[in-house]
Amino acid sequence: MGARAKLTVVGAGNVGASVAQYAVEKELGDVVLVDVLEGIPQGKALDLAQAGPVHHYDSRLVGSNGYDETAGSDIVVITAGLARKPGMTRDDLLFKNAEIVGAVVEQVAAKSPEAILILVTNPLDAMVQLAWQKSGFPPQRVVGMAGILDSARFRTFIAQELAVSVENVTAFVLGGHGDTMVPLPRYSTVAGIPITDLLPADRIEALVKRTANGGAEIVALLKSGSAYYAPAAATVEMVEAILKDKKKILPCAAYLDGQYGVKGLYVGVPVKLGRSGVEQIIEIKLTAEEQAAFQKSAGAVRELVDKLKL
Repeated sequence: MGARAKLTVVGAGNVGASVAQYAVEKELGDVVLVDVLEGIPQGKALDLAQAGPVHHYDSRLVGSNGYDETAGSDIVVITAGLARKPGMTRDDLLFKNAEIVGAVVEQVAAKSPEAILILVTNPLDAMVQLAWQKSGFPPQRVVGMAGILDSARFRTFIAQELAVSVENVTAFVLGGHGDTMVPLPRYSTVAGIPITDLLPADRIEALVKRTANGGAEIVALLKSGSAYYAPAAATVEMVEAILKDKKKILPCAAYLDGQYGVKGLYVGVPVKLGRSGVEQIIEIKLTAEEQAAFQKSAGAVRELVDKLKL
């Protein structure tokens, strides 16, 4: 491996291919796309490579149906699994995706024992817990992408509601990825001003609800498949923060060892992401109501983890 970082993306569907695309456009490193379907990762890798001269990147892109080419990866992003179809809950996916993710993690952990794993497969929080246990990696090197996507959705809706730039909007989301997520409006701001000062409670509540339902809204519109541009963008923000050692504070699914009153479980919280992975868990004071919502969310995650007998 040369000086360039090496990124493996497992699952060359819409999310995986978009992760590869955004990563090479930012010149974050060389990319290996892995998928069980013959020809798909090879074809997408070749297609993306041919965009390089136009988009000015020299990243090497390799497609593979096996794991030999992934050896020595700095980061492995796992998107493999079945996507939600209309009417499917995230839990319907649980057992099928657990099987897929478990097999993937065993392969990549063996080939890249120093890698940081970023999980994207749903149901997210349970898949991260599974990946951590299957890999045998320290928990700071196994992390899940969900909170950045949820807060990006929240930020989009806030910006549209107030007709302001999305760049002015920061949003705060805690908890599991799904119906129990906990957006925190008092920490969500427009140019530093809490949205609670700018919007009436009922409008905030409507935006919070739309955020929690953000994935299902897109599934219902697409009818065959689920969101991929925003999930991929959110994933690449994590990849970049790690590879560039940015120490960026981002909401991610991280292993809690007593923080927020939760022990031994992966749940969405603000973390500091840097070259060694999750370098710190940022603990903020929650109101009694927020803490109750967070506990409920963690409880929902724990239920899935228990179903998988992890």
